[in-house]
Amino acid sequence: MPADWQRALAVVAHPDDLEYGCAAAVAGWTDQGKEVGYLLVTRGEAGIDTLDPATCAPLREREQRESAAIVGVTSVEFLDHRDGVVEYGLGLRRDIAAAIRRHRPELVITLNHRDTWGPEPGGFWNTPDHKAVGRAVLDAAADAGNRWIFPELTEQGLDPWNGVRWVAVAGSNLPTHAVDAGPGLERATRSLRAHRTYIEALTDQDVDTYCRSFVAESTGRAAARFGGRPAVAFEVFPR
Repeated sequence: MPADWQRALAVVAHPDDLEYGCAAAVAGWTDQGKEVGYLLVTRGEAGIDTLDPATCAPLREREQRESAAIVGVTSVEFLDHRDGVVEYGLGLRRDIAAAIRRHRPELVITLNHRDTWGPEPGGFWNTPDHKAVGRAVLDAAADAGNRWIFPELTEQGLDPWNGVRWVAVAGSNLPTHAVDAGPGLERATRSLRAHRTYIEALTDQDVDTYCRSFVAESTGRAAARFGGRPAVAFEVFPR
């Protein structure tokens, strides 16, 4: 995995998206003094069937901020697109490009933008939000550096940023790189556990057991290709 960078921006659709394994890499990076910011396209307000969105949104935002702090991330922003109905398009690309111009990262991180995820062959159908956000991130990384795309951003004081050198996609079925998850594994588990309200609605399992087993499984999939060590795998697109 490229290591010669100082700033990264992780852009995902929902609170908890980064905590299902990727946070282990984030913890290791912040330990090294690298800056990582989080950008959530929604507040995950449609994610808990028993909670009205107006009640759910601030709760999930609070859990996301607590979760991010565990792995050394203090910058957490929300775009307020509607959970569950995120649409790929110019508006989403513009919002993400604006954030990239604000944060000026060298590395941008997102989640799987393809139709399926999970073990091949087959796998599971990906959610519309994940597909829309992942695709928009890949496009916005270029949009951010072109002053003639979304010129209104320049008028708002957001100068073009053409410094994104890589976009790293977590959860891809076509990984090209990996990061040692060992140093951040325990904190990654705790960061997932911070989403307690969501997880309690998701599973009947004990929350601690669920989080520990899920993070161990997700980081263990790449172990065979990474010297037997737990790892966070990424499909890296250079720019």
